[in-house]
Amino acid sequence: MTHVRRDQALFRAASAPAPATTATHDTGLLVLRLVVGLSMVGHGTMKLFGWFGGPGLTATGKGFTMAGYPAGDAMAVIAGLSETLGGLGLALGLLTPLAGAALTGIFINVLDVRGLSAYFPPKGVELEVLLFAGVVALTLTGPGRFAADHYLPVLRESRPRYSWFALLLGVVVGFIVLLVRD
Repeated sequence: MTHVRRDQALFRAASAPAPATTATHDTGLLVLRLVVGLSMVGHGTMKLFGWFGGPGLTATGKGFTMAGYPAGDAMAVIAGLSETLGGLGLALGLLTPLAGAALTGIFINVLDVRGLSAYFPPKGVELEVLLFAGVVALTLTGPGRFAADHYLPVLRESRPRYSWFALLLGVVVGFIVLLVRD
């Protein structure tokens, strides 16, 4: 009889759900947020200010015009701000669903402009797909406990609803922007 109870207790313990987050889990999310977020900040500031050897607004605007977007200079500002602010949001874990939405719209346009004919370098989209996957993963999982969102009750509750809505918003806006492209 004792063996049956002990076996039942072991079975219940083994099948019990694991805690939602652990320090290791949250540290992993922090590392992912910092790498993906700060990479996006770098790309955005390259467009906006020419930092890190980037082209700056004038050349980026010309690139948008050559890619078929109307008002290339305005599109350069929008893209630069989306990447910079979305990247900062991810890195800080601040308004993560909104940051994910902004970056999702960016990546839909990046992948369309770059094309999907090759995956690996030199003409492939490997880096873009990897960064986009990081954005989607962080939007869906949330930023973890080591983030500003952890202190915003509205973002701690109902996270799946906000995450899926944010991704849908990013996809819709991304495709709307594609529609205005020649």
